[in-house]
Amino acid sequence: MFKIGIMRRYGFLASSIGVTSAAALALSPALPATAAPARWATGHPAVRTEAAAASVPGSTQSLPLRPRAPRTPRAPGHPGDRALAAPEQGLYRAHVRHFSLVGVVWTDPGAELRGSVQIRTRSTATGTWSDWQDVDTHNADHGADPGTAERTTGHVRGATAPLWVGDSDGVDVHVRADTDTDDGTGTGTDADAGTGTDDGTDATDPPPAPLPDDLSLELVDPGDEPPTTEPGPDQPRTGELTEEATAASAANSDLVPVGAAEIPELGPEDTERELLDLRGADLTADQRAKPHIGSRPRIVTRRGWGADESLRAHGFVYTKKVKAVFVHHTATGNNYRCAQTPSVIRSIYRYHVKSMGWRDIGYNFLVDKCGTLYEGRAGGVAKAVLGAHTMGFNSDSMGVAVIGTYSKTKPAKAAVTAIARLVAWKTGLYGMNPRAKTYLRSAGGNLYQKGKNVHLNVVSGHRDGFATDCPGRQLYGKLGTVRSAAARYQGR
Repeated sequence: MFKIGIMRRYGFLASSIGVTSAAALALSPALPATAAPARWATGHPAVRTEAAAASVPGSTQSLPLRPRAPRTPRAPGHPGDRALAAPEQGLYRAHVRHFSLVGVVWTDPGAELRGSVQIRTRSTATGTWSDWQDVDTHNADHGADPGTAERTTGHVRGATAPLWVGDSDGVDVHVRADTDTDDGTGTGTDADAGTGTDDGTDATDPPPAPLPDDLSLELVDPGDEPPTTEPGPDQPRTGELTEEATAASAANSDLVPVGAAEIPELGPEDTERELLDLRGADLTADQRAKPHIGSRPRIVTRRGWGADESLRAHGFVYTKKVKAVFVHHTATGNNYRCAQTPSVIRSIYRYHVKSMGWRDIGYNFLVDKCGTLYEGRAGGVAKAVLGAHTMGFNSDSMGVAVIGTYSKTKPAKAAVTAIARLVAWKTGLYGMNPRAKTYLRSAGGNLYQKGKNVHLNVVSGHRDGFATDCPGRQLYGKLGTVRSAAARYQGR
C-alpha cells in the first residue's frame, strides 16, 4: 500500500490562528464457562471471520444465529405460555476471540426486527458472565437517505444498535419475536377448557411476527491504537500515514497540519479571523462586521482516535450548508470509561461500515460523557459533510451523538456543554442561530413524505425528524439548554 511519511513540510499549514431485564434471567440461567447450554440446537455453525491484516487494527467475527431448540412447556395457564410460542434464535459460545462490542444484523435493510435481543458476555478481566442486557432493536431510523448512492449499494444491511460490553471472550445471545396476543381483556388462554395446544399456547392465537432472515451476531474487536508517539496539541503524530489516512487528515488542513491528533481550541478573536478565512466570501457585510460564532472547541481527529481509514469508502460527499443539528445517542450503553472512548468509536465505526454496509461512520461528531468531542465521518470538521444519522434529513444538516444510552440515564453536564460549544461554532460558520427554526426538505421517512418542507429547530433531536426514541428522553430534555447556551456562546 502506498504510504506517505508525515512531515511538517507536507505543504499543508494551519490557517487557524493559531436490562438487565430481570425477566430475561429466566431465559438463560448462568452457566459455567465450559458448559454448553442445552437450549440451543446441537452443532456449531461455521464462523465467518473477517481477518484483519497485521497492519490493520481490529476485526469482526460474524456468527450466524440458529433456531432455538424447543423448551419444555410450562403448566397450562402459566402467564408465560404464549411467549413460548414466539420464534426464537440464539447462540452460545464459551470461547471466541476477544471482542468489545456486539450487535445483530440481517440481510434486508428494509426488514424490521420486531422483538427483543438480549445478550450477556464473559469478561476477560474477571472470567465472569455479565447480567443480561437489552440491545436496542430500533435502528432503521439511522442511515443514509433513501435513493442515495450510499443507501443503494446493495451492501447495506438491517441491524440493531451496537452495544459496548468491554473486553470479552464469551457470548450468549437470545432473540425473540414479538407476539401481539394480549387484547387487554385478561381472558388469557382457554387451556382450562381443554382446547390448548400441547406447548401451552392457545390454538386460536395469531402467529407471532417472523424474525428477519439470516440473523447474524457481530462481535467487534476495536483493535489497539496505532503505536505512535502522542504529539502536542497541534502537532502531527509520528509514524506513517496511508494514502487514505492522508486524505482524511488533509480534509482538516485549513485548521491543523496533516497528521494532527486533535484540532485545538481557539479563542474568540482567532475564531472570527478563521471564519473570514474559511467562509468570508459567503458572508454578508453585516456577518463580516459582527459575526455570531462560538469559539472553536477542541476536537479529537480521526487520526487521534485511531480510525482505520482503509475501511471506509473512498472520497467524501458534501451538502451545500449546515442549517440544522440533529442530536443523537449511540444507544451503546453507559458502561464505558472515558479513557476507552477511542476504542468505543473505533468499534462503532467498524460496525457501521463492515457490519451495516455504510460508507463511513454515520455521525459527523461524537462526544463522550466527559465532554470530549471527536470527529466522526471523514471530510473535514468545518465542512458540510453528508452523514448517515437522521434518515430523511441528512442533507444540509449535521449529526452529533453522545456516546451512551439516555432513555433513563441523565447525560453528564460536560457532554451537554460540549454539544452547545460545538453547535455554537459549527452553526456560526454557516450563519445559523441556535435558538431559531429553519426549513429542511425531507428525503423520505416515517414522519414526513419525500419532498415536504419541514419547519424544524436549528437544534433538533433525532426524534424530530423520524419517529424514534433517539436521543433518549433524558438527553432530548436537555436540548433547550443546548440552544440557549449555544446562542449565548455566539454572543446573541
